[in-house]
Amino acid sequence: MPMESFIMSATGDAAYVEDKCLLIDTSMPLHGIALPDLRFGVAFFLSWDSAFSSKILQLRKKLDRALNILKVLSNTSWGASRLSLLRVYRAAILSKIDYGCTIYGSARQSVLQKLNTIHQSALRLCSGAFRTSPVESLYVECHEPSLEHRRQMLTLHYFSKILTNPNHPYFNYKQSRFLQRLQDARPSVVPSFFTRAAGFLYDFNLDTAQLLPNPVILLTPWIPHELKFLNPFENYDKTNTASDIYLQLFTHNRELYHHFIPVFTNGSKTTTQTSFACVFINSTLSFQIHPSCSIFTAEIRAILHSLSEISNYPADNCIIYSDSLSVLQALSSLHRHSHPLAFSILDLHDRLVCKGFSILLSWVPSHVGISGNEIADIAAKNASGVLDNSTPLKDFKHYINLALHSRWENHWNSQSMNKLRSIKPVVESWSTLNNRKADTIVTRLRVGHTRYTHRHLLMGEQAPMCTQCNCTMSVLHILSECPNFNSLRLRYFQTSSISLTNLLGKTPHVHLLPFLKSIGFYPLI
Repeated sequence: MPMESFIMSATGDAAYVEDKCLLIDTSMPLHGIALPDLRFGVAFFLSWDSAFSSKILQLRKKLDRALNILKVLSNTSWGASRLSLLRVYRAAILSKIDYGCTIYGSARQSVLQKLNTIHQSALRLCSGAFRTSPVESLYVECHEPSLEHRRQMLTLHYFSKILTNPNHPYFNYKQSRFLQRLQDARPSVVPSFFTRAAGFLYDFNLDTAQLLPNPVILLTPWIPHELKFLNPFENYDKTNTASDIYLQLFTHNRELYHHFIPVFTNGSKTTTQTSFACVFINSTLSFQIHPSCSIFTAEIRAILHSLSEISNYPADNCIIYSDSLSVLQALSSLHRHSHPLAFSILDLHDRLVCKGFSILLSWVPSHVGISGNEIADIAAKNASGVLDNSTPLKDFKHYINLALHSRWENHWNSQSMNKLRSIKPVVESWSTLNNRKADTIVTRLRVGHTRYTHRHLLMGEQAPMCTQCNCTMSVLHILSECPNFNSLRLRYFQTSSISLTNLLGKTPHVHLLPFLKSIGFYPLI
């Protein structure tokens, strides 16, 4: 077996005990074959260079060649648009960096740093930013996070995929105590994949989350697998319908199904809490679930819990009212990609029907004065008891992405001296200009680094000075402050003092380029 194949197979539980040695835990199988017992001093030692460093250097050479594609297409005068260049970058370069990063992410930072230069160079080419532009500005301007950000995201995505697949060979894997003690005692030891993933989960307060396993789906074409629901309000637009009409329609619905016991469900989600409530005739149940769960999961969890409570009573007729139309529609059209709890609801519903229950689902509009729905809404928001921490894979991944983006936002907010941050305080994607030359100029002005203002850093010269104001030339000074251009500002912007946000914000000022040409700054950018 090639050395790199062995490493890729065994990295699940490996630790570097010396600078250039990799100790493999032999308690795990390799390609389904148990390794021999090596507890009496025998161990596999693999060269560090063979493990990661040489592979990353080899990858770096491939990426250098692929980077030539961007160099050809990214001319700042006639080149392709930034959007097209970013697509080429993601397809030809970033995809190669991402491949296997969940494994080689265990390499030392000094090794991983060799890939960062490729990432940063590519973003400079795509955006047309000047060579001295800060790296953090490149990430935000291109809305492309750092490679460390991507490695954490992909590592957690793959780790969560393992935890939801009972057939995965590492589904029940437990890291050996030896390696855990070693890594605890020596922080310099390069961590294994599972150690890194567990550390990321702890950082994001996700270490208590329990992922729902993928359900065993047995959908047959000759048996209907859906739950139909009632919708007596479907012909009424909520925005144009008075609450009194909805109350009358609901009263009529209750008269038609007076022999059905009503149960109301509701879900609630805030920035810190996700919860649901079930309102029965004589009791109200409300619980918190893991904060990573979506409002959709809260609503569907409420229906499942209602069915579970109903199963504790003698067979009867019950109708469950939910104000989540999306959940009811999902239950009425099940497929193999449906929410995992939807199959639990279908299974429990079928078992209740076999026991003699008659279960109906119905949609009701929210916040129109229907008593049961209002009680469920308040109970869900005030839920204090915790049911469990189970989370669907889709919600878990979405929460990870939000947590990583929030960390990126916090880091960006800490860049108080960054010129771009005063113009773009929020990390978000902005539309680009179709003209490559104009887009390059706007990018360099936003970042605050142009040939005229920052060329001296590359040439070892003195910074350019404004002779009238006796200060260093900067984009802010030229566009907003220097009194030499007050008359031209009045001409193009109807004011002698205009902020960079108004000039270079999400939608650049329509007279920005003519103003730059009139003051002679356009060809110097």
